[in-house]
Amino acid sequence: MTEREKMLRMRAWRRGIREMDLILGPFADTALPDMAEADLDLFAQLLGENDHDLYAWVTGAQPAPGPYAALIARIARHAGVTGA
Repeated sequence: MTEREKMLRMRAWRRGIREMDLILGPFADTALPDMAEADLDLFAQLLGENDHDLYAWVTGAQPAPGPYAALIARIARHAGVTGA
């Protein structure tokens, strides 16, 4: 795992709300090593978003913005969220 991946993993596990720790942390643990640079860039950008917005997107309570839609769907599948 690269230093960048380690930093992104830490940011995924240390969110503002525990629910997002438990969603993003395990995703980062398994997905980051296989991500292309462009995907890592998008994930880094996603980590800058508000946790309450992220939670709403992952759970399907609100639609994810276009640039994040595929990544959010991937995260939701990984987390076992249905209906997202």
